[in-house]
Amino acid sequence: MQNTIWRERKRNFLGLPWTFTVYGFSEDRLFIKTGILSTREEEVRLYRITDISLYRGPWQRIMGMGTIKVFSADQSLGDFEIKNIRDCENVKEQLSNLVEKERQNKRVTSREFLGDPDDDGEDILD
Repeated sequence: MQNTIWRERKRNFLGLPWTFTVYGFSEDRLFIKTGILSTREEEVRLYRITDISLYRGPWQRIMGMGTIKVFSADQSLGDFEIKNIRDCENVKEQLSNLVEKERQNKRVTSREFLGDPDDDGEDILD
């Protein structure tokens, strides 16, 4: 993970980083790396993220953690979660700001992820 701004290991239910999943993001990409013997690394370009939400269940609140739900237009990764991370509110805000900045840099608007605005949903047959 090059030029990483934030990096955090997924935590178990006790809040300890004893898992083999690492999340991170740079100025233009978000990474998810899993595994110990055989590893897998997924990435999504930040401009492809369409929405972000935060969930903190009772146990997560007690342990000072949260889960960020990421909705993306990425074909291979789709929607995913950044589970059980510390300082989740700040991470969500930082990610949200980077997503917005990258979408402005790439001149991407949300309408690009929606259907054709001239399409009323009816197919015209000749």
